Amino acid sequence: MLEIGPYKLTGKVLLAPMAGITDKPFRDICRRMGAAMTTCEMVSSEAGLRDSKKTKERLIFSEDETLRSVQIVGSDPEKLAEAARFNVENGAHIIDINMGCPAKKVCSVAAGSALLRDEKLVERILKSVVSAVDVPVTLKTRTGWNVENKNGVNIAMIAEDAGIRAIAVHGRTRSCMYSGEAEYETIARIKSSISIPVIVNGDITSPKKAKEILDFTNADAVMVGRGAQGNPWIFREINEYLASGLFIARPTLPERQKVLIDHIKNLYQFYGEYRGVRIARKHINWYCGVLEGYISFRKKMNQIDNANEQLDVVYDFFHQSKMEGEKAA
Repeated sequence: MLEIGPYKLTGKVLLAPMAGITDKPFRDICRRMGAAMTTCEMVSSEAGLRDSKKTKERLIFSEDETLRSVQIVGSDPEKLAEAARFNVENGAHIIDINMGCPAKKVCSVAAGSALLRDEKLVERILKSVVSAVDVPVTLKTRTGWNVENKNGVNIAMIAEDAGIRAIAVHGRTRSCMYSGEAEYETIARIKSSISIPVIVNGDITSPKKAKEILDFTNADAVMVGRGAQGNPWIFREINEYLASGLFIARPTLPERQKVLIDHIKNLYQFYGEYRGVRIARKHINWYCGVLEGYISFRKKMNQIDNANEQLDVVYDFFHQSKMEGEKAA
């Protein structure tokens, strides 16, 4: 069982925080499908942004979200410490520090994975945040800045010494962004170098691969990111495979439709129709990308700006997919 401070998680499969993705509606679905923990999208450590609509939306949690993990991002130790205090005062149970985001707009201000170039600053940040709050602090990071500078082991040892309670490592460097394949040798070395829980992240797209990576790295859990986009069922599938070695059936067409419709309606409710319709587009494309006739459907979907029409087109697409499936059978 994975333990983060006083919290005992019910499983070994976690949802990775993803900017623009892991909002309340998406986290709710992933938890329902078996994610042992979900973390909100990263929020800035800049105090001036706390009253922005975007920040407030990212910090909205469901009543059943009994373990609230908030990821903060920044480069100033004092500002990050204050951001941690602010979020704990507003209900956060775990503070996660982002040192893994490779996006240019984050790294250009020396935050996210850009911090990996300065181990002394990493140490100051981690110690500052840990000492500022009385809840567990975790770290999300990468294997290093670039292929020539894979200092993930050093970062992990600094983190443990600073009081970090768990570390999640994406199997790529910052310079790799999301290209190529993730590597797990560095994560295996990290696991053998520290005693706090290690969570492996990167290219976890199937139950079999999750098990292979856990066995190879000896990590304590896996964290699924892009593999859950349009595929929240991955959590229950990995959970079952880790528990029994059995593959459970992929979602049926009716189940896929039901979960997608629920997700879309939750987006409308959370963001309002105008924004909800536009945010829903990417999720609809992810859910439907594996189905026949998707290309022409996508072109039509991306032109719709009305909630009722969007729902009608989704219903029609699934009905047509069912008919085509029956003909193929």
